[in-house]
Amino acid sequence: MTAESAEQFEALEEQAAQIMGVLTRAGYERVAPAFIQPADIFLDRIGEQLRNRTYVFTDPDGQELCLRPDLTIPSCRIYLERNPDAETPARYAYNGPAFRYQPGEPDLLRPREFRQAGIENFGDPNRERTDVEVLALLLEAVRLAGLGGFQIRCGDLAMFVALLRALPIPARWQQRLIHNFWRPNAFQRHLRRLAAPPKPLSDPGVAALAAALDPADPLMAEQTVAAYLDDKGLAVLGARNIGEITQRLMSAAADMREQPLAADVVTLVENYLAVSGPPESALAAISALMTDAGIDLSTEIEECRRRHALMREADIDPNSVVFDADFGRRFEYYSGFVFQVELPGRGVAGEIAGGGRYDGLLAAIGDVKREVPAIGFAIYTERLLAAKGAGS
Repeated sequence: MTAESAEQFEALEEQAAQIMGVLTRAGYERVAPAFIQPADIFLDRIGEQLRNRTYVFTDPDGQELCLRPDLTIPSCRIYLERNPDAETPARYAYNGPAFRYQPGEPDLLRPREFRQAGIENFGDPNRERTDVEVLALLLEAVRLAGLGGFQIRCGDLAMFVALLRALPIPARWQQRLIHNFWRPNAFQRHLRRLAAPPKPLSDPGVAALAAALDPADPLMAEQTVAAYLDDKGLAVLGARNIGEITQRLMSAAADMREQPLAADVVTLVENYLAVSGPPESALAAISALMTDAGIDLSTEIEECRRRHALMREADIDPNSVVFDADFGRRFEYYSGFVFQVELPGRGVAGEIAGGGRYDGLLAAIGDVKREVPAIGFAIYTERLLAAKGAGS
């Protein structure tokens, strides 16, 4: 270890001690999630962008494992091990490394191993108040560590989902749009594609096969596809199996039967996602859009307004908060309020910390039959240290 790297390590340790002191004094129990995790849980829940950057390997027993790409899901697993029925509220704090592949040579902004300090809050039913308490705790931690001049960017995924549910969009297409929300360019392409007449499958034989499949009998559908491939002498290549191929064919056939999205539906979604600004004016703009369109999002808008009123009560400067309707962060498990502490104009280096609500995650990875309120945040401690060194 060079003198410079030793100095940075000591600075990171000192900074982590300050942050963890704030978190533990707030009643969060320090936990140490395992570095190695079951791969399937992550690959199913974190989203396509991060799936492609997760280090996955197979142990000698054939189990597929991964190095944790974040610490939220490992913390959820600790919670479920202690509370299988998820009936008991809990507060956890952590500090440690996470691992993500970076194409090309890793650099200081995008290392393959980086450190996170953060919290996870499970089981508190008072969602808006807990949202603000968690955000206020994050701000206390980064300020104590010496960060200033930051902006708080936030959004609300539950509001976006409520908008899709209220529009005349087939349920299958709603799920695709939700799935692509975290990738703005892909989302825009997909939205426009759904507004255009569907393109028929290029092979008439495959088109006829797709049209003949019965979604109500998936086993027979798979057998039909397998027989077709066998008859044509075609082998299954690549990562997709017969079941996945069958699903894609049935989805293509269903798309052919749907009418394209109406132009006014596309315009409303695009106008909604373009809303950005101080929370009060942003919510007023969304309310006006919904009134003009005859869409009722009053419940979601009022929840947002209550949250921002609680921010003011918590002395969070409203001038530092920006509401972006298209902000969703990069993890697909988020389901409601999301936020990021950032230094404007610094790009990735300025994305210091972030988090959000993920009420459906415990049910998705454990034997829990209901949504459980859950929210957390993570601080990228190396970026925080570098930002302070840059004079923020």
